[in-house]
Amino acid sequence: MTRAELEKYIGETYNTDPDYPWEDTPQATVFRHRSNRKWFALTMTVGRDRLGLPEGGSVDVVNLKCDPIMLGSMLMEPGFFPAYHMSKAHWISAALDGSAEGEKIKLLLDVSYEMTAGKGRIKG
Repeated sequence: MTRAELEKYIGETYNTDPDYPWEDTPQATVFRHRSNRKWFALTMTVGRDRLGLPEGGSVDVVNLKCDPIMLGSMLMEPGFFPAYHMSKAHWISAALDGSAEGEKIKLLLDVSYEMTAGKGRIKG
């Protein structure tokens, strides 16, 4: 799954628009709940070395809130890493370069959305 595919999927599935909160990092995109404004996804470009990858250059990633019980098993999957620049106990980073399975990213996206929704909230 690419960043463009993910961002399109988020817009269509969760009826939310991207937010660009940082002037100094215009490529970083936050996706928030319409009701409570809490983040459920953050896309950004990071150096591959920041994820512990040996190759140089950069990669697009998405940070998603993750159930701590799921976190350990997801980190064993290709393309998933301890969250970059967020709590590693509650967030996970997925590479958007095809190494992380798209269906698993979508599953974690649903988990993140639900975990940040607040009580009694539904999609939209």
